[in-house]
Amino acid sequence: MTDAASGPSAAPVVDLRGDHHVHSSFSDDAVHTPAQNLAAARAAGLTVVRMVDHVRVSTTYVPELVAALAALPQHDDVRVLTGVEAKILDTAGHVDAPPEVLAGLGGAGGVGRVLLADHQLPGPDGPWSPRETRRRMAEGLAAADVVEMLVTATVAALHRVGRGQVAHPFSLLPKIGLSDDDVTDELLDALADAALATGSPVEVNEKWRCPGPRAVARWHARGVRLVASSDAHDSADVGRYRWLRGVPDDEAAPGTQP
Repeated sequence: MTDAASGPSAAPVVDLRGDHHVHSSFSDDAVHTPAQNLAAARAAGLTVVRMVDHVRVSTTYVPELVAALAALPQHDDVRVLTGVEAKILDTAGHVDAPPEVLAGLGGAGGVGRVLLADHQLPGPDGPWSPRETRRRMAEGLAAADVVEMLVTATVAALHRVGRGQVAHPFSLLPKIGLSDDDVTDELLDALADAALATGSPVEVNEKWRCPGPRAVARWHARGVRLVASSDAHDSADVGRYRWLRGVPDDEAAPGTQP
């Protein structure tokens, strides 16, 4: 394992032939179609790719997404998995996804998993923006309580949805002045227990460079299934891992973002 700045050197514990978090033009912040992403996955030599797009409770396009993914050409060299990404809303583990999508997870006509995202802090009364969270911390909310809320909510969401995947674990923390170094071993183990109990994979995320090597090593030792994800919003990024491989930023090609 290397330090967090240069990546977790995850190749020994994460199969980099897979990309388990790829967005298409069904997401309003992504560029390419599922077919273009599939072509990129094949070009990158991947054996598995999970096609995922953002949803909220009010989202209506999921049947169209499912149909588009079902219509993709079949290739022996790469397997296509499906999913949606939704934020965790509160410490009770409610998720910002259409109820019918959650009810249909894993079934015919549904998607395979819901990726559980910490886009905001899941508070006891609903999601708090990073700005709101920082304000509450300035007024006395302890960092330990913030971290506990995040993990408690993620654990509850894993049990609530049944077929989850933890998206970019702890990516919220740097936005509020914390890091996954602030997550205790006990909380890391609580998340691991929930992932194991529900059969849920946990991402090691290239885009957000999380989680760090301590969490990766601890979860791997406990038998958590760790999966590589680019969180690609452009087909050029599908299956392209630098941080995950521990490539130093100063070796990035000129004009590219590390």
